[in-house]
Amino acid sequence: MRIGIEAQRIFRKNKHGMDFVVLQEIKELQKMDTPHEYFVFVKPGVDRCIESSEHVHIIEVNCPSYPLWEQWALPRAARKAGVDILHCTSNTAPIWCDIPLVLTLHDIIFLEPRDKKNKSLYQNLGYFYRRWDVPRILKKCRRIITVSDFELGNIKQKLQLPDSQLKMIYNGYNEWFRPIESDKQQYRKYIADAGYFFFLGNTDPKKNTERTLVAYAKYLELSEVKRPLLMADLDQEYLNGIIERNGIEAIRDHIVMPGYIINSDLPYIYNNAFAFLYTSLRESFGIPLLEAMACGTPVITSNKSSMPEIAGHDAILINPESSDEIALKMLQLERDTDFYQRQKAVGLERAKLFSWRKTTENLLRLYEEVYKEIK
Repeated sequence: MRIGIEAQRIFRKNKHGMDFVVLQEIKELQKMDTPHEYFVFVKPGVDRCIESSEHVHIIEVNCPSYPLWEQWALPRAARKAGVDILHCTSNTAPIWCDIPLVLTLHDIIFLEPRDKKNKSLYQNLGYFYRRWDVPRILKKCRRIITVSDFELGNIKQKLQLPDSQLKMIYNGYNEWFRPIESDKQQYRKYIADAGYFFFLGNTDPKKNTERTLVAYAKYLELSEVKRPLLMADLDQEYLNGIIERNGIEAIRDHIVMPGYIINSDLPYIYNNAFAFLYTSLRESFGIPLLEAMACGTPVITSNKSSMPEIAGHDAILINPESSDEIALKMLQLERDTDFYQRQKAVGLERAKLFSWRKTTENLLRLYEEVYKEIK
């Protein structure tokens, strides 16, 4: 087979969830002994995080905008490479493309009721592009992959697609997310001392940043330790608005906001955190959950969408709309040593069920199924 893989954004410096998924799948394909050829189409960028190998060919395709790159430059490059199948990995795909398509549809949040308070231009443009593109490509896709049973059921219900077109393949996590006993103190690049709460919040309303900060304020009122909160990738103006609206000025001196944390430093961040807060309202999978659990870091996560499925029913599952409930679990971890140690063990055991190797083996089987159908 000659398989084309869309990985437009993996060379950008500040990568996010979908970028890491396809990057790790490509790296696993490079390790596997298969007779197939893979052609990975990327946009030039500053972080050349992967190079061509014997069977995996990295092809840079230059085009100024995301939609134009995907709708015009990508199918043109794929036809030139002579691929049998084109796998589009980030929710959208070219509409005018005569190559059999496989689509990874991580979620269909863009079809769900939307919080109009989201003022992020980048997120809003992505929302409208997906609403335009996805309905037009679904019937053209030989397979549609999603990443959890929760999202699979959601897609079945809302898009009315046949079972034969859909496939669930779990994500994995990188092997360097593990308990680390080392003198290296990379976490000090971001925060002075270990034993903090860690939260990956941003301005997307689904990340539940506001309620989580209100919960943190309640925790500070009742805690004798008053652990700091490390928050990655959050805008200062957005934080100020939350503090002012909720009258929680007291949290300001306890919050550390270092900006973007590079992926290679995250294992040290998780290992030196007291606990990880993953209190989203909605996730299709939740790779950070796995990363934290694999490091032996207790996780407080939501009882909604895919998070119970990934974290397991022995994890700390809270109602993300209750700041009181979040705060109580933060305090319980702090005050109950046995509970804290049990949660470390729960996470370490749960993470063993997932890996990028399993993900990629399932993906390869799907490619082979599609190839048999088209030949």
